[in-house]
Amino acid sequence: MSLSARAELWLRRLVEIPTALLVVVEMSVLFTGVFSRFVLHSPVTWSDELASILFLWLAMLGAVIALQRGAHMRLTAVVAAMSPAWRARAEALAVAAPALFLLLLLPWARDYADDEWFIETPALGWSNEVRAAAIPAGCLLMLATCAIRLWRLGWRDVAAAALGLGLVAAALHFGAPALKAMGNWNLAVFFVGLLAAGVLLGVPIGFSFGTATLAFLATVTRVPLTIVVSRMDEGMSTLVLLAVPLFVFLGLLIEMTGMARAMVSFLAGLLGHVRGGLSYVLLGAMYLVSGISGSKAADMAAVAPVLFPEMIARGADEGELVAILAASGAMTETIPPSLVLITIGSVTGVSIAALFTGGLLPGFVLALVLAVVARLRAGAETRGARTPRAEILRRFLIALPALLLPFVIRTAVVEGVATATEVSTIGVVYSIVAGLGFYRQFAWRRLLPMLVETACLSGAILFIIGTATGMAWALTQSGFSRQLATAMASVPGGSFGFLLISIAAFTILGSVLEGIPAIVLFGPLLFPIARSVGVNEVHYAMVVILAMGIGLFAPPLGVGYYTACAIGRVSPDAGMKRILPYLAALLLGLIAVAAIPWLSTGFL
Repeated sequence: MSLSARAELWLRRLVEIPTALLVVVEMSVLFTGVFSRFVLHSPVTWSDELASILFLWLAMLGAVIALQRGAHMRLTAVVAAMSPAWRARAEALAVAAPALFLLLLLPWARDYADDEWFIETPALGWSNEVRAAAIPAGCLLMLATCAIRLWRLGWRDVAAAALGLGLVAAALHFGAPALKAMGNWNLAVFFVGLLAAGVLLGVPIGFSFGTATLAFLATVTRVPLTIVVSRMDEGMSTLVLLAVPLFVFLGLLIEMTGMARAMVSFLAGLLGHVRGGLSYVLLGAMYLVSGISGSKAADMAAVAPVLFPEMIARGADEGELVAILAASGAMTETIPPSLVLITIGSVTGVSIAALFTGGLLPGFVLALVLAVVARLRAGAETRGARTPRAEILRRFLIALPALLLPFVIRTAVVEGVATATEVSTIGVVYSIVAGLGFYRQFAWRRLLPMLVETACLSGAILFIIGTATGMAWALTQSGFSRQLATAMASVPGGSFGFLLISIAAFTILGSVLEGIPAIVLFGPLLFPIARSVGVNEVHYAMVVILAMGIGLFAPPLGVGYYTACAIGRVSPDAGMKRILPYLAALLLGLIAVAAIPWLSTGFL
């Protein structure tokens, strides 16, 4: 093993084990808070404070793991179409650009942490530098990861990437007077030109956001760059977002304990004998599992391996299977406890309990339109034998603990037993008890990889939220938000015209930026406009989330579509044309949801 490979291995071990322990401690602290408040009626005053301190460390160390594993969200369609030589240069740029961003940010992050020394936390009495130090520590570890990666790449490719970045930096430096003279038109240079170039060339989206923001502030303003760090801190420190890693872990847990398999088996026994029955089972399973895991990748990974072999044995085309799997992923974006719902509540201030209630019916409407298309396209698929009623009852009893979990989660939030952040710990404890005591399936050896995977995915999401928060602040301070509000408010057609424009915009944003980055960036700008034109916030949230879901799972740019192909082990080409009727059905369902606000607000 080469020296650089050994260095990378040791750096991964240095980060992964402490971060996995952080996930366990976070869950323990939050569950202790729920138990002491609801059962013992003696609230622990320091639990939220300690959870907040540990959370920033979890977010930054998770971002380090995501960088080490190449798991940060990025657009690779353009890079994949390049020649091998140019692809190698683009891959070098995808490492060099984050390295430059981290190198520039690190001294400001250190200053920001030092300034927090004099602030004490109210319950624990600790210096706030204990929490804030997570940002420079994470930047330093990510910078070390980038340095090792660059060391392992070809020096010509690294030199080409460095030259390209140097030319851009020089152009911004010497062009600063002209850019300042452009007024707000210079936003297009940084947040359209520079940002789009980074995203299209495969630079991770979070680092593209951060680089564009840093370049804008350093070039045309006199704002101290510690503001970028403070905005990142604010974006990643919202306690509501603690639900992200915990629900990710919960999704992995229900797959490992066999709860997802039990639900699918019950639905297959109930519907497997009708025409297109297994397609209905897939849609129903995705609807139910989404109510538990909150992660689309986890949902598909729990359902597809169970159903696909039987569906293929019955004559279903593999392209058709991946098409309906991807469409069902888009369908379930509003079903609680979706991570997008939690994020939108965090960045816009909309009640998460209201979002959890409002998301069920729009998802059901889209499931119905997909079921109609699935039945029409069932074609040559053979029907299975009717399952005896006694066997259906047996499967129902086995699946009952799993079927109850979504209702346990939702009831705990709505009835005030736990917050949206804390309720995930109830789900985790419930799943562990069900796995050990009822399903008797619990692979202890998988726990550490699951905890690391939780931190990895959470870090990738939270880092985007942090840098997008900084970018949204820069856009707001420039006056762009006021201009956008004026333009959007003048759209003809009133509130419905505004909704149609939003559907088009968020469908495109969903395919390019994915859901969470788009929501964090544009949610704070557009939700006040929705209120001003008379659109209910929960209704607007459902419309934009579903629009982003369609974009996310729509080829050729939608990353979710390729995730579905990877999970189903099907070539992307096989489903490209077959997914079009499902996308058309989803769009019709979305327009119905937009036109009938009651579907989102009727049960609030």
